[in-house]
Amino acid sequence: MVVSDSAVLENVSANRTAVQVDDSVGNAHEQLDRLAPLLDEIADSRTRTKRTVVVMPAYNAESTLERTLSDLPSESVDEIILVDDCSSDGTVELARRLGLTVIEHRRNQGYGGNQKTCYRHALLRGADNVVMVHPDYQYDSRVVDIAVKLLNLDICDCILGSRIRTRREALAGGMPAYKYVANRALTTIENISLGQNIGDFHSGFRAYRRSVLETIPFERNSDDFVFDSEFLAQAVHFGFRIGDIPVPVRYFDEASSICFRRSVTYGTATLMTLARYWSHRLGLIRSPLFHTA
Repeated sequence: MVVSDSAVLENVSANRTAVQVDDSVGNAHEQLDRLAPLLDEIADSRTRTKRTVVVMPAYNAESTLERTLSDLPSESVDEIILVDDCSSDGTVELARRLGLTVIEHRRNQGYGGNQKTCYRHALLRGADNVVMVHPDYQYDSRVVDIAVKLLNLDICDCILGSRIRTRREALAGGMPAYKYVANRALTTIENISLGQNIGDFHSGFRAYRRSVLETIPFERNSDDFVFDSEFLAQAVHFGFRIGDIPVPVRYFDEASSICFRRSVTYGTATLMTLARYWSHRLGLIRSPLFHTA
């Protein structure tokens, strides 16, 4: 059989094209093989759960720490950081035995100063959500999971635990009458002043998204109890969404509490914070509390 030159050329061209296609397919497979780890990492980043760190500002909490930890939903917490503010009991030793990350202050820095250390270290350790739980067993830590879910669902940026669902429940739970009256009065004033509808502005149970702590210049806040009031005023100023959930509380001898004199000082400082907030908002003063670093 005689094969024409043109037929031979067509056959050679077809084979060359097939080889080129095979090479292209092979190169594509090689590229996919190289990209596979990167694609897997992207997929993992989308499905990976956010890191939740519980922080505990502690002072003489040895007798209540274990009970507080026993209620924490372990499946929702990646790390627990306890910051000890110069306790005179065995809080530090117990916390270490229980496997907590422990930070010790060399001198007492106050409730606000303790929180600053808590949040600073939580951010350094990669927290996406930070939940403050007092280690005195006053707040029911079982609700941590609920607070974290509300943050992860992007419903709120800040979650407070409300101790007061009804007057009867609060008083029956052991809240002193004068504290109840003061709480209701201050919370009402704060809600009106800050345009919120929060049940308990003075709760010690709080949960924040990372972006909140990265934005609010909390290092400029007071080292005393009014730190909390300043922080919420700042959260409103920077446009963060604040919500609350009911949290059962217990009042007993070991639970931390401030005396009447300190309560008056705290209430006065809270009102001063609201005055500063509005003075800044109206342009009468320029407060560093409401400026990013």
